[in-house]
Amino acid sequence: MSGARVLIVEDEPQLRYALRRYLEENGYAVRLSEDGASGLTEFGAFKPDVVLLDLMLPDISGVEVCRQIRRDHETPIVVLSAMGDERTKVQALDEGADDYLTKPFGMDELMARIRVALRHSGSLRAGETAIEMGGLRIDVAKRTVAIDGAEVHLTPTEYTLLKYLATNAGKVLTHPMILRSVWGAEYTDTAVLRTAMNQLRAKLHDDPAAPRFILTEPRIGYRFTVPDES
Repeated sequence: MSGARVLIVEDEPQLRYALRRYLEENGYAVRLSEDGASGLTEFGAFKPDVVLLDLMLPDISGVEVCRQIRRDHETPIVVLSAMGDERTKVQALDEGADDYLTKPFGMDELMARIRVALRHSGSLRAGETAIEMGGLRIDVAKRTVAIDGAEVHLTPTEYTLLKYLATNAGKVLTHPMILRSVWGAEYTDTAVLRTAMNQLRAKLHDDPAAPRFILTEPRIGYRFTVPDES
């Protein structure tokens, strides 16, 4: 999406300017912030299409920045996370971040994640009655699912799980997020989720070792793939 606006909130100067140079060379408009407070101010002034957000900032945390943005905006947020910061990364995802990259990361991977964050083809928009992607069709009105034209019979829970994943295609969904949305706030046992996910994958003929639809984010959750996201 050439010309899209990207806000980079990152306190490491070398990485901050390297990201800006690379993104501008690829046609993006870029603004920089070195801490959370200026990042929130810049967000309001720049109105970016996507935010790249470091979690370890010198003033307020990246999690708090994410929380404040999510109060009023649905702008995609891609977290930039240092290795070993898994708990904070999960917390940021629970607060509404869409994706994450673990440092160090390659620029090609960064570009792929930005492209996915900017796409919304998997979401069900107002007036639409079906989700279609990569050979999968979910007819929301009829509550039916088909792969390459062949109907797939799902239980009500499997259907709700698949619909939740597909309507958030490209986003990393943590275990607690999925449990709350599909089973309810009182459910905290990930064994229930793993069992349902295994059953859903089997019915979709989706091999976890070479997934077509559902990617596992180890120790964090799952992500429904977006076609051609790489």
